[in-house]
Amino acid sequence: MLGRTWVVDAYEDSENSTYATDRLVEKILSRRGITSPDDVEHFLNPSIKNNMPDPSTMRDMDVAARVIADAVLAHDKIAIYGDYDVDGITSTAVLVKYLRALGCDVTWHLPTREGEGYGLNTSAIDDIIAGGAKLIITVDCGISGIDEVAYAKSRGLKIVVTDHHSPDETLPAGDAVVNPKRADDTSGLSYMAGVGVAFMTVVALRRELRGRDLNADLREKIDNINPSSYLDLVALGTICDTMPLVGLNRAFVATGLQVLDRRQNLGLRVLMDVAEIKHASVYSAGFALGPRLNAAGRLDSAAPALELLLTDNSLVASDLAHQLNDMNRERIDIQNAIMARATEMADRCCESGKCSLFVCGDGWHGGVMGIIAGRLKDRYCLPTCVATKSDGMINGSGRSIAGVDLGHIIHMALAAGILSEGGGHAAAAGFSLPEGNENAFCEFLESAVREQLNGQAPERETLVDAEIDAAGATLDLIEKLSVLEPFGQGNPEPTLVLHGARLRYATVMGNGSHLRGNVSTMQGNNLAFVGFNLVGTPVGNFLLDDANTNTTITLLGKLKKNEYNGHVSPQFMIEDIALG
Repeated sequence: MLGRTWVVDAYEDSENSTYATDRLVEKILSRRGITSPDDVEHFLNPSIKNNMPDPSTMRDMDVAARVIADAVLAHDKIAIYGDYDVDGITSTAVLVKYLRALGCDVTWHLPTREGEGYGLNTSAIDDIIAGGAKLIITVDCGISGIDEVAYAKSRGLKIVVTDHHSPDETLPAGDAVVNPKRADDTSGLSYMAGVGVAFMTVVALRRELRGRDLNADLREKIDNINPSSYLDLVALGTICDTMPLVGLNRAFVATGLQVLDRRQNLGLRVLMDVAEIKHASVYSAGFALGPRLNAAGRLDSAAPALELLLTDNSLVASDLAHQLNDMNRERIDIQNAIMARATEMADRCCESGKCSLFVCGDGWHGGVMGIIAGRLKDRYCLPTCVATKSDGMINGSGRSIAGVDLGHIIHMALAAGILSEGGGHAAAAGFSLPEGNENAFCEFLESAVREQLNGQAPERETLVDAEIDAAGATLDLIEKLSVLEPFGQGNPEPTLVLHGARLRYATVMGNGSHLRGNVSTMQGNNLAFVGFNLVGTPVGNFLLDDANTNTTITLLGKLKKNEYNGHVSPQFMIEDIALG
C-alpha cells in the first residue's frame, strides 16, 4: 500500500552446513554474506577479545597516546572538546571519566548547536586557554577545523584530534590526528563512531602509561580502572550515530548493552528508570535513551546530558534525568509541527524519477532537522536534506539511503564553494550555505546522488528476510531470531512477511501519529500489532477504516517481544501491508 516492492531473496540451500544454527537463521546469515563456519561463529558470538585490534594500527594513535601521557605526568590541565549529539557527548564522557579517574585536572566543552555550531571555534579555544588548559583533545570533531587547530597551536596549546568524520585532502596540523577515515590509515576501522575512536584512545593511553616510570599511586589507579566499564557509553554513541554494527562495532554494542544492563553508570540508571526501560537493547538505546540525551543539545546546550553521564550524585542525576525527559517532550512537539509542514512540501516536490529530496522552511528549529530528514528519507526512499532559513543563511541536516555516501557529497559541495560549512559520514551529514546558493545546492545534490546511483532513481523496495504464516509469529520465533542481535545499521532486524492475517481492529495511539491493533490468524490465534507514523498514510487509513474489519491482509514488518504487566507476548511492528 505504500507503493514499495517487497523483494524476497532466493536462498541456495547448503547440503554441507557444518555449523549448528536454526535453518531460518542460516538463511538470513547467508543473505547477509555470512556463510563460512568461522564467520558465523564470530558473528553469533561477538566479543571484544576476538575483535579488538591493536590501537597502534590506527594512524597517529601512538603519537596521540604519548602526547596525552606527557600531559598526564606533567599534571597539565586537559580540555576535552566534543559535540552536542549522543556520539559527541558519550565520547567526551569516556575521556573525561578516564582522565578524572587517573586524578587529572580535566575540563570539557560542548558547543551549542545554534550559537556556536558544529566543531572547533576560536572563542571556545580562548576560553579554554583562559581556564589554564595546556592540551585540547577533540572527540567526534576537529578533522575539518584546520584554521582553528592552527590558531590553538599559535596560542601555545598542544592539540590531539580524534574524529571519525570524512577529512578533507588537507588535515589539521595537530600534534596528532587520529581518524580511521584518513587516506593513510590502514586499520580498516573506518566504520567506527567517534566514541569508538575515543575508547581506542583510552586503551592506547593506558598502555602508554603502563610503559612509563610511574609512582605507585598512579600505577595502582591505572590497574584498577577497567576501560570495559565505559562500553555502555560506547554502545550508546555507536547506536545513536547509526554506525554499522559489524566487526568491532558489533562487539562494542553487544558487550556495551550487557554493561548498560548492569546499570553501573548512575546517570544512565536513573534515565533508564525515567524512560521505563527494563532491559537494555539497541531499540531502547536508540529510541528511548538516545532521544532524551539528544534533546538538550537540540533545544539548547548538551551540557545537562553530559553532566548526567558524569555525575556521582543521585539527587543531581534525578534532577537532570527529569530535565532531559521534559526537554524531549518539548522536542517532540516542535518536531511534529515541523514534520507536518515538511511532509506537505516534500509531497509537492517529490517528482517521479527524482534521486534526492531537499526541503527548507523559514525559522524552523534547527535542532530537529536531522530527525525530520530521517523520517522523510524513510517515507520517500530518497537521500534527504532538511534545512531552516534565517538571517540570510540556511542550516540543515541530511540522512541517506544505502548506496549513497552523503558525507562525501557534502564535502564535494563544500570544496565547490556552494556550502560555507559541512561534514558528516555516509549515512548522515550537516551543512550551512548562504540563502542565495539554495538552488545551486539542490542541483548539486541531485546530480551527485544520481552519479552515485549510476543515473538510476532509487528503487522503492523492501528486502524481505522470510515469509511465514501469521500463526508462526510466536515467542519461539523471536527467541530463534535473537541470536542475530544486536540489530542496527549494517545488521538490520529481520524483515518478515506474514500471510493469512485477518484484521480485527485498529486504533490511534500516542501522539496521534501511531496506531495499534490486532489481527487473527487462520488457526484462531490473535497477534497484536503497532504501526509507528502510519496515521495519515494509505496503510493507516485502511487499518483504521471499520469497513475493512475481517479483511484478510498480508503484513510486512518486524516481530518483537512485548512485555506489559508481567505478561510477555509477540507483537508485530507493521511497516506496510498488502491485500490478501
